[in-house]
Amino acid sequence: MAVANTTDQEQGDHIGEQPQRGRGRGRGRGGDREGGGRDRGDRERGEGEIIEKLVAVNRVAKVVKGGRRFGFAALVVAGDQKGRVGYGHGKAREVPEAIRKATDAAKRAMIRVPLREGRTLHHDLSGTYGAGRVVVRAAPPGTGIIAGGPMRAVFETLGIADVVAKSVGTSNPYNMVKATFAALKGAMSPRVVAARRGRSVNQILGRSGKKDGAGAEEAEAEA
Repeated sequence: MAVANTTDQEQGDHIGEQPQRGRGRGRGRGGDREGGGRDRGDRERGEGEIIEKLVAVNRVAKVVKGGRRFGFAALVVAGDQKGRVGYGHGKAREVPEAIRKATDAAKRAMIRVPLREGRTLHHDLSGTYGAGRVVVRAAPPGTGIIAGGPMRAVFETLGIADVVAKSVGTSNPYNMVKATFAALKGAMSPRVVAARRGRSVNQILGRSGKKDGAGAEEAEAEA
């Protein structure tokens, strides 16, 4: 939607001619979020080993002396699909620039999440941010990603293949993503828990300890 060599007033008129999606249902920004959702697959791209997913794009307005200046706000999730993921928010006068800012912020804010067998979490988690609350549960092989909207984007870029998640409360994508990250930050591997408690990994996993050395090595690998 780039407009080249035009004045601020012309840019505002050009943007104002766009149809107002979702305004008729009484949720001012809901339509903009839905519009961003339809373009989500088209804007998904890989840069090296980093996968980026566009979660939402909102049109925002700033009231100034001469009227209103329109811009765009983008929410992007980025990850390497190997246990590292981050999210970022960016604002600009044009959509591509807003996405670029959000992507750069997501790459700078990546966190590492321990994964079990490289496909799911080690234990169940819950996170809260504002009015958003999410519950994330580990799942057996073959379950897939049972989650919707922004949460699915987080799990796909993180590299989780089997997980069951539920969002309770707001459907605001910003609060949902932040609540999901609040839950993921509490994830711990058996090795970390064993070190804190001064126990072995077998004891943390509830194993009898009667296995031979191969069993111990298997437990360490899972941790």
